[in-house]
Amino acid sequence: MTQHRTRTYWLEHAWLDTHVEPGVAVEVEDGRIAAVRPGVETPPPGAEILRGLTLPGLANTHSHAFHRALRGTVQVGSGTFWTWREVMYATADRLTPETYHDLARAVYAEMALAGVTSVGEFHYLHHAPGGTPYADPNAMGEALIGAAADAGIRITLLDTAYLSAGFGRAPDTHQLRFSDGSADAWAERCSVLKERDHARIGAAVHSVRAVPAGQLATVAQWAEERRAPLHVHLSEQTAENDACREAHGCTPTQLLAEHGVLGRRTTGVHNTHLTDEDIALIGGSGTGTCMCPTTERDLADGIGPAVALQKAGSPLSLGSDSHAVIDLLEEARAMELNERLRTRTRGHWTAAALLRAASADGHAALGWDEAGTIEPGALADLTTIALDSVRTAGPLPRLGAETAVFAATAADVRHTIVGGRHVVRDGAHTFVPDVPQALARAVQALRA
Repeated sequence: MTQHRTRTYWLEHAWLDTHVEPGVAVEVEDGRIAAVRPGVETPPPGAEILRGLTLPGLANTHSHAFHRALRGTVQVGSGTFWTWREVMYATADRLTPETYHDLARAVYAEMALAGVTSVGEFHYLHHAPGGTPYADPNAMGEALIGAAADAGIRITLLDTAYLSAGFGRAPDTHQLRFSDGSADAWAERCSVLKERDHARIGAAVHSVRAVPAGQLATVAQWAEERRAPLHVHLSEQTAENDACREAHGCTPTQLLAEHGVLGRRTTGVHNTHLTDEDIALIGGSGTGTCMCPTTERDLADGIGPAVALQKAGSPLSLGSDSHAVIDLLEEARAMELNERLRTRTRGHWTAAALLRAASADGHAALGWDEAGTIEPGALADLTTIALDSVRTAGPLPRLGAETAVFAATAADVRHTIVGGRHVVRDGAHTFVPDVPQALARAVQALRA
């Protein structure tokens, strides 16, 4: 993915972390930003022109690629999180490495069209139906890594330990595909995965109900030894909290803290139903929080205490999770608007803070600390938002951040650049010619 050439981009308007700067020339060398020159009123000769507002590339911190096949289907009727999960399992049962690659390639291309340059794939679909390993035990993970390369984006494969159906319960029929049998066997398998230019390897604990307490430390130690990101679904449902208290006499957050899972390279996903002590443990340890508002509202999970978590010291990032929609601008907007509904007050985060959650802090949560800013030395990952669409036309360009967060959608992404390479140009993917058709084919293959 690294581009061994020099090129110049001229940004009509650039978001430089604190303000919108008109007329910025960005020089890119070997996939990184070599220079940022503001005050360039007209495009330099030979420069590629990015009209609109250019932001650092967006980070989708939490993804389950195969959930994209559920879009629409799980909106029929009502049900609960737990009935939704049964539909999800049925889809997972039909995936092979080949069909998973095709689906993920299309999903990651959809992300690129939405301005996403890095994705954190929370990956637990490891084995064939019944739990038999493939000839390559990491065939499913490799399918995802290959799909990201084909779609032109970066990936952190968060290889997930998923060993039980609940506290003290063996995996059910569906979950046999997810389980390695033990955390030691999980560690042995995922230690074989190799990083490459566009891909980094992290770890995940699916949840406290899916990894026995005595094996949590094995996963945490694996990540610590490699200084790799470690993610965990945390307190998404009150039922998980109740079951954890019954099994262990404490909350899931307390259990994770006792077994060394919390820390600065750890991100809790959702963090919805927390006690004040939980919030203090998460914030005090520097553990991050990934909010997924479109999924949390789709599944009726609730609104997490993001303001309190951030005040306690937990960095915030954003993810599209089940891909009810793929739109990081909507995730950023929803985090603020959900809090307004909950508290009946406005202005919990500035547009700048929400953009950082959608970019720099998300990349950091995925182990791409060198991404998420437009400054020399950073990865040349950029997203350009149109300022002349029916949603964004009218506001002054200096209000571009507010316009992007509170008015724009993924449909307003005009360009996506990863490592200095144009992945999306003028709203069209440059490697996947017809993304809607690719999605339709991949989803239909799972229904055949």
